[in-house]
Formats: sequence, C-alpha cells, structure tokens
Amino acid sequence: MMRTGNPTLRAQTFVTAGRAATPAEAMSVQGTVNKTGLLLVLTLLGAGWTWRIFFAAGADAAAAQAVSPYLWGGLIGGFVLALVTIFKRTWSPVTAPLYALVEGLFLGGLSALFEAKFPGIVLQAVALTFGTLFALLFAYTSRLIKVTENFKLGVVAATGGIFLVYMATMILGFFGVGMPYIHGSGIIGIGFSLFVVVIAALNLVLDFDFIEKGAEVGAPRYMEWYAAFGLMVTLIWLYIEILRLLAKLRSR
Repeated sequence: MMRTGNPTLRAQTFVTAGRAATPAEAMSVQGTVNKTGLLLVLTLLGAGWTWRIFFAAGADAAAAQAVSPYLWGGLIGGFVLALVTIFKRTWSPVTAPLYALVEGLFLGGLSALFEAKFPGIVLQAVALTFGTLFALLFAYTSRLIKVTENFKLGVVAATGGIFLVYMATMILGFFGVGMPYIHGSGIIGIGFSLFVVVIAALNLVLDFDFIEKGAEVGAPRYMEWYAAFGLMVTLIWLYIEILRLLAKLRSR
C-alpha cells in the first residue's frame, strides 16, 4: 500500500490516474526531480519579489503594510490553487507552477518579517531545509531508512495529530483563546516545534517513496507535475516550521 502523510499524495492518487499508454508517456523519477527544481525556482522568484518590496520600504511597520497584500494574497491564492490541483490533477502542469509563484509571494513576505526581527534567520532556515532534504534523500536512496508499513503508519498518525492541534489552535483563536505552552518560546514550545520539524522531515521520505512507486506503476507523465507539487507542499511546510523553531530559540 502507498501511504503518505502528505494530503496531496494519497494512497489512491496514482491508482486513479491510471497508466500511461506507452512507456515514453509515463512518469519518471528524473522528470519529477526536474519539475520540482523548476517549481523551486518559481517559488524563489515570487519570494524575491515580496522580499525586495519589504526591504526597499524600510523593513519597518510601513514595509509590513506594503507587503501585506502580497502575503495574504499568496496565502489565499496558494490555498485555492492547491485545492484545484488536488481535485483536478490533469491541470497540474498549469496549476503547479502558478501555486509555486503565489506561494513564493507569501513565503517572501513571511520570511522578510522574520528576518527584520531576527537578522540572519532566513538563511539559517533555508540552509537547514535543503540540508534536511538532501540528507533524507541520501538516506532514502541508500536505504539507510526503510519505508516499512509501520514507519508509514507512524508518520501519518503523527501528521494527523499535528493537523488536529493546528486546527484546534485556529478555532480557539476565533474566540480569543490561545493554546498554552506549545506556541511559546519555553521548553515545551520548543520541544513541540522540534517534534513538528521531525515529522515534516519524515514526510519527505514518504513522498520520495510515493514518487518512486508512481514511476514504477507507469503513471501518466502529467503526474510528474502533480508529484512535484506534492513534494513542494512538504518542503514549504518544513521550511515554515524550521523558521518558527529558530524564532523560538532566538526569542529566549
């Protein structure tokens, strides 16, 4: 069974996509890697735009207001495009690049806000994110990490638990109630963020396995875009969680 904690890469994703008519039209791991690289470039372009606007405006309250439309527009636009991509996978060659661009707008604004408060934090977060990506990719390809069913079940269960905590935080926030400890910079808050970072990182391993299995079953070539989109979702989550963890550590 192909199981992953990433909601974009579910157990039936490649099954419902069917098989390519010929091997030349089938999805490949290398094709997915190439498209992931392109999505990363588009994300960086979007992020660079809002980053430049923020620091050109003075990196203060006025600058935060200047990038606010891009930040919220990127967040909402990315969410909408993610939903469209999930439910219309055949559109992913178009929607995945658009998702990367608008999500980049959000990440650029968010990163700039963190950088203004904690100088140097963004470079650290980016380095740790890509360092984690390549380390886990090496561990997966060299089979140092074995993706067993128990491993998959544990990561999926932990990911679901984190999702429920975040949903509870959001719902309680509407009523002015905060979740104590876990979102603070105390020991419990740092421990919680570290746990989330580990689970987000382990989701990368499941995504690698899922992509490999998709190539093995001969999924259509457009699924390379969809698989790259799914991997980007995990990478963005990992980067944001690392950024939050570093901010908590710097706040102490």
